[in-house]
Amino acid sequence: MTKNIEYTGFEVGPIRPPSEAESLLIRVTRNCPWNKCRFCGLYKGKSFSVRPKEHVIKDIDLVKECVDTINDYKESMTDDRDRKMSEFTDKLGESGMWAYQSALMWMRSGMKSVFIQDANSMVIKADDMVEILNYLRAVFPDIERITTYARSHTIARMNEDDLKRIAEAGLNRIHIGMESGCDKVLELVEKGVVKEQHVTAGQKVMRSGIELSEYYMPGLGGLEYLEENAIESADALNQINPDFIRIRTLAVPEKTLLHEDYENGVFKRTTDVDMVRELLIFIRNLEGITSTVKSDHILNLVTEVEGKLPEDKEKMVEALEKFLSFSKEDQMIYRIGRRMGIMNRLFHVENESKRKRIMEVIEKNNINLGNIDAVTDSLIKRFI
Repeated sequence: MTKNIEYTGFEVGPIRPPSEAESLLIRVTRNCPWNKCRFCGLYKGKSFSVRPKEHVIKDIDLVKECVDTINDYKESMTDDRDRKMSEFTDKLGESGMWAYQSALMWMRSGMKSVFIQDANSMVIKADDMVEILNYLRAVFPDIERITTYARSHTIARMNEDDLKRIAEAGLNRIHIGMESGCDKVLELVEKGVVKEQHVTAGQKVMRSGIELSEYYMPGLGGLEYLEENAIESADALNQINPDFIRIRTLAVPEKTLLHEDYENGVFKRTTDVDMVRELLIFIRNLEGITSTVKSDHILNLVTEVEGKLPEDKEKMVEALEKFLSFSKEDQMIYRIGRRMGIMNRLFHVENESKRKRIMEVIEKNNINLGNIDAVTDSLIKRFI
């Protein structure tokens, strides 16, 4: 007999993909059921749980109430509207305010997309996911896209008919953190999956009719596995042909187990320049697919690595080769400029005003070729 769990209010999880910045966040699970990846510290010390389906439904209802109330009052006179909204938000309480703020931001973005949280919500029962999706689309019929994160291990074990039912209920896109297609790297970072499962899961999603975003993480294998990580990851993606390949440059927060591995000499850490070399090998080895490559993360150094395969492949290769052809001084200037948000395209290194600003920063802080890696690591930590 299932124990009744009291509903404690609207919940929002800690993360979503950058491409879901305008999405309404609906939390179906809490944290990560695997939670062993050595490069990730987000969920360490937190336990995984599935929220009762009824609680998720209540969250959706609460957002709907907030949307309707905001719409009802927005035509009122200013003083009257402010009073009514104040009374409404007072009634909601602290947890309800999360729903109100979520509804307000979602309305401003057009109410077109929803992201199902947290790290692997495809682990719940297929019947429950179908019911939640059907309810969400019934309450908000104008939604154009519903997406979620999933693990390859979970999708590889799913019944394909269940995946198709979920697609029919309205799940449009799945984000899978492949990170690497190299079995040696996957084992060392305790990803809990092997290359074959990545391929099986990716192909299964593509057959279901759900859009697929696969994430690749240059740098994850350190210098030891730089080339192998690039080639094996490209090979896995060539077998999958996902809709999107998203580049996620490795960052190593001090609280992660991977940081300990670097300290203990398990891996030799890659620099920005090394990761560009790896990314170049990776892009060169993408063959026979029609994926769209996206560089939609602040940590990615060469933002020009974007485009549709195969037609934009050479453009991406040329951008990476251009950075590697820079003098060491220009590489340093661009790295600092990019990490400070002053330079976002390679040609900015030739922009006189931007270059002058960066040179002033370099001189003021005594940055040089000997300490540039430590400096950029420090700058990257601001975005982790």
